[in-house]
Amino acid sequence: MAINREKKEELVARYKELLADGPALVFTNYKGTSVSQVRSLRTKLKDSNSTYVVVKNTLLGLALRESGRVAPEELLKGANAVVFCGEDVGKSVTALKAWIKDAKIVEITGALLESSVIDAKGAETLSDLPTKDQTRAMLLGVLSAPARQLVQIVNAPGSSLVRVVNAHVDQQQEAA
Repeated sequence: MAINREKKEELVARYKELLADGPALVFTNYKGTSVSQVRSLRTKLKDSNSTYVVVKNTLLGLALRESGRVAPEELLKGANAVVFCGEDVGKSVTALKAWIKDAKIVEITGALLESSVIDAKGAETLSDLPTKDQTRAMLLGVLSAPARQLVQIVNAPGSSLVRVVNAHVDQQQEAA
């Protein structure tokens, strides 16, 4: 079905807007997927602040180039739908993989992380990235470790003294 120039310009603008919202795109082959299945995938991805869009390859390529990103020609072929990942790439890809595992229809064909083109296997490993919350927790743990060690060192002499006094009191009670 041919679309007019206005509609094409709208699509390119929409793609550019989605590209600006996140660092990664995950390309999928959606062939054989029903409308209700696509709707359920979109609902699942909404929780991770991601958007699933069936794309026109040439228009997405144009939007990528206009946004200053690489247009991976090898991924812009066939029946493509793209997950425009939000800030939390790991969470987005994990949600996509979980849905694919249940539905057994869509397959990941590759990804674009900033300006790096990633193959299908690499795209699936993006789910191993820690989520934003996990990254914050790791950073907090790293930052708080020196303070925790300082508190332990400062408290060590006092706690040692308490143990010695308790041992002495125990000895006195046993002797009595």
